[in-house]
Amino acid sequence: MTFPRVLPAPRTPGPGQVPALRWGILGTGWIAERFTDTVRRNTTQQIVAVGSRSAERARRFSSRHGIPRAHGSDESLVQDPGVDVIYVATPHGSHRDHALLALDAGKHVLVEKPLGVNAAQAAEIAGAARRAGLFAAEALWSAFLPKTDVLRQLLDDGALGAIHTLTADIGEYFDSGHRIFDPGLPGGDILDLGTYPAWFATWIQGLPDEVKARGRAGPGGVNAQTMATLSWAGGALGQVHSSLESFTPTRAYLAGEAASVQLEEPFYGPGGFVLRSADGRRSLRWEEPDVRHEGLFHEAVEAARCIGASLPETPYRRLDDSVVTLRLLDLIRAQTGDTSGVEKRAGDGCAESKEQGR
Repeated sequence: MTFPRVLPAPRTPGPGQVPALRWGILGTGWIAERFTDTVRRNTTQQIVAVGSRSAERARRFSSRHGIPRAHGSDESLVQDPGVDVIYVATPHGSHRDHALLALDAGKHVLVEKPLGVNAAQAAEIAGAARRAGLFAAEALWSAFLPKTDVLRQLLDDGALGAIHTLTADIGEYFDSGHRIFDPGLPGGDILDLGTYPAWFATWIQGLPDEVKARGRAGPGGVNAQTMATLSWAGGALGQVHSSLESFTPTRAYLAGEAASVQLEEPFYGPGGFVLRSADGRRSLRWEEPDVRHEGLFHEAVEAARCIGASLPETPYRRLDDSVVTLRLLDLIRAQTGDTSGVEKRAGDGCAESKEQGR
């Protein structure tokens, strides 16, 4: 295998290359704020409506962001005839119900990660979108970043050779009163932070043939730290880690028979990586600005590209890929004993005070 002379250019669409769609934001919390801000700053997409169970929260959100219409119910938002696509930004325990609500109303949908709280919910959303002939995708922003597409092309070209090692880590510190420790939402590290290492592992290698996981409980009884060792039939080995108890390097590493890739902190966001030959003699560096959550706009641009082209899914994060990632998280949860209320239907046990501004 020949080490590349240069890195490929990303194929991610530019904001001006896609149709300007009319977006409705379902949810008014932290991620809804950041998505709205970056989409308005960096794209031609039109955010025309916001919805919440609280009419007052919807009004405050619309006022802060200059959004024309505020809806005091989820149903009212998805029935808005002036909305083309719904961005679901509610707590992940509600993703399944809100995605289905939007699809049933004839709206395309972009659902904040994870797509559901388990693989069965993700498969249900995928089936509903396909039956309706509507676009649906998981808004796992890492999959839509320019650097990810550069790495995607290297993998497709076989530049790394057969993969034998991968690791991915994410750790942050949260106070014990944070909503992430509320089992009713559901809380815990696995579905919230652990989605990123699990995405990386399943994107590169698919569902592991063997999973050995251990976890440690934190406040509220939810998992606060999880480590899993993964193995695949072809011989590849991997390790994924997530923690709510402290900041960790939050890097990822991928090694193959011909070359390796070191993704810099935070591996799941915009930033750089180094491609190095297996013997360490040659290297290439990818650099892009570390703009953190400003990079969320790429997922909206890709959704608009697909909807404008009448594509039911994005090749960057197919619905079946989201299902596979959640299958891995299901296996990890089963071994760590983490239930965190995730088998409840959306709305069960969701405390109003901890719903991220729902």
